[in-house]
Amino acid sequence: MICLVLSGSTIEENLLQVERNRPYIDIVELRVDLLEESELNQAAAFPSLIDLPVILTCRRQSDGGSYQKSERSRLALLSTLLEGSFAYIDLEEDVKKSLAEAQAKEKGITIIRSLHNFETVIADIYHKIAKMAALGDIPKVAVTPRSVNDLITLFRVKEELASVPQKSVLGMGDFGFPSRILYKKMGSMLTYCADKPLAPGQITARMMKELYRADQVDERTHLYALIGNPVLHSFSPQIHNTGFHGIKYNAIYVPIPVDSVRSFFALAEMLKIVGFSVTVPLKQHVLPYLGQITREVKQIGSCNTVVRKRGLFSGINTDYYGFLRPLEHAIETQSIQSALVVGAGGAARAVVWALRNHGVKVTILNRSAQKAQQLANETMASYDSLEHAHRYTEVNLVVQTTSLGMEGEHMGVDPIPSFDFQPSHIVYELVYRPRVTALLKRAQNGGSTLIYGLQMLIGQGMLQFEAFTGYHYPKRLEQQLDLEKE
Repeated sequence: MICLVLSGSTIEENLLQVERNRPYIDIVELRVDLLEESELNQAAAFPSLIDLPVILTCRRQSDGGSYQKSERSRLALLSTLLEGSFAYIDLEEDVKKSLAEAQAKEKGITIIRSLHNFETVIADIYHKIAKMAALGDIPKVAVTPRSVNDLITLFRVKEELASVPQKSVLGMGDFGFPSRILYKKMGSMLTYCADKPLAPGQITARMMKELYRADQVDERTHLYALIGNPVLHSFSPQIHNTGFHGIKYNAIYVPIPVDSVRSFFALAEMLKIVGFSVTVPLKQHVLPYLGQITREVKQIGSCNTVVRKRGLFSGINTDYYGFLRPLEHAIETQSIQSALVVGAGGAARAVVWALRNHGVKVTILNRSAQKAQQLANETMASYDSLEHAHRYTEVNLVVQTTSLGMEGEHMGVDPIPSFDFQPSHIVYELVYRPRVTALLKRAQNGGSTLIYGLQMLIGQGMLQFEAFTGYHYPKRLEQQLDLEKE
């Protein structure tokens, strides 16, 4: 079930949240710790106002909630509210023999026994869940994985605790995100959503239901992933999940933050992942784990797409052709004779090789001149340091391949502030969030022709889609993605 955690401070606000999310949810959790004091006397009637089962919860601050009064008053409040027709009540695993628990059992209200850890994955998680289930309650464990290995521990819950049919296990934070989407792969009965995140990693119910279709995942669902770090900001799930649905392909595409490539391949075997996209900083790190690679991957030394074929993981590079897609006309007409490439990482490698293979003279600028020199030597290009960008205004094309300017810690950073943009320049930014970076703003003011990062992302993503499914990306959906760019 998809559970909407109600975040309103009034009953009326919560009713509006239910109405707004009704097509996407199966159950709601009324968080009375978030309600205004004056609204508490109406909370018992809440289940009778909607047509969904309701979980009654009053979360302590120590468990990520907002209730500030004494534990005695909290349990007394829960006891009073049990007059209402709640389907479930959430009680923490350290709450023993309370009046609220006795009343719930007397009224036939199912107890969800919860445990929260915002720091780590508890060492004895399987034992703890089994012990909670032995009481006859539904165990709910929300922990915080810090690595792919921690995530593997969570996904093993389904196998390790097959004897516990009803349970809810989820990971919070970035590394826990896949567990929220793939909750059925973990044997969880619930995944939690909210209009505004109330716990690290929560997404909206609409996104859970419409984008990921998480409640439709079954044993026949093909699982695809995006790996890198960070990945949760990516637009790729919109590309692939929308495409899968468009061709009625039973598949799901999930972003998975990865700190260890070796550990990820263990997870991939465990979950039977059949293909995945690779983004920074892993495009070169995956190479030793691949059974086959294409000519482009061998030449570029970078892989952004992996597909399982006949038991082997095969690597291809769709960045190469995705990058060229918006430039096809300019290259065919030889309007681009020279280019300045900012950066020398995995994305830059694909860009430089694509341009050099089409006869374009390339100069690579990078903070580390040694890294730029290495790529330049491999590609028969020139190189220089970033601080000398102003010397290359005669080029036709400027390509920005680094993460500088991206939403987050690099937001607003311009990697080549000394470069003087002119109307003769085509400026190609690989960062796509925000749509207009600091570099593109200056290029726009200089009258340059702009190519946005989302154009390349969509181009390479559609090529990945073909590699994953064997089908062309639906034309009507491609037009919808183009609208997303605006």
